[in-house]
Amino acid sequence: MSATRREQAPKPFGTALIGQTEKTLNAILERQLDGTGITEPQWVTLTLTVVSGGTIDRAELIRKVGTATKFGETSVAERIAELTAAGLLRDGGDGSVQVSDAGQEQWTQVRTALGPIIQGLWGDLPAEDLATAGRVLGTVLDRANAVLAGA
Repeated sequence: MSATRREQAPKPFGTALIGQTEKTLNAILERQLDGTGITEPQWVTLTLTVVSGGTIDRAELIRKVGTATKFGETSVAERIAELTAAGLLRDGGDGSVQVSDAGQEQWTQVRTALGPIIQGLWGDLPAEDLATAGRVLGTVLDRANAVLAGA
């Protein structure tokens, strides 16, 4: 972390900071996706397929992507269809969705490019700070999900 950054007053925690952080991180992702033909919603869908072992039940994938993105089932199914048409996913024939070799390769290329960027963003922060940030953001996320669920 640079001396200049340490001297700045902390930004107040709230929706503006969370929103600005999310938008900036998405802009970094979009830059890495540029030229791949993959959109951010498709990236989430591809990622959840890959990290599920490369094969996942279609209904489970739709649920996971919907939970992560707040997109409806129809929208998620459209992302799956787009990725399948692009050859990055394939129908497993048994109700499952599988990542194709091309999909795995594309995902690995983007993740590899993102690795040093992520490391530069928070790789040097103390573990206790990251744990605190995770707890706070997790609590806010849980509460926001409860609001959306009408609880």
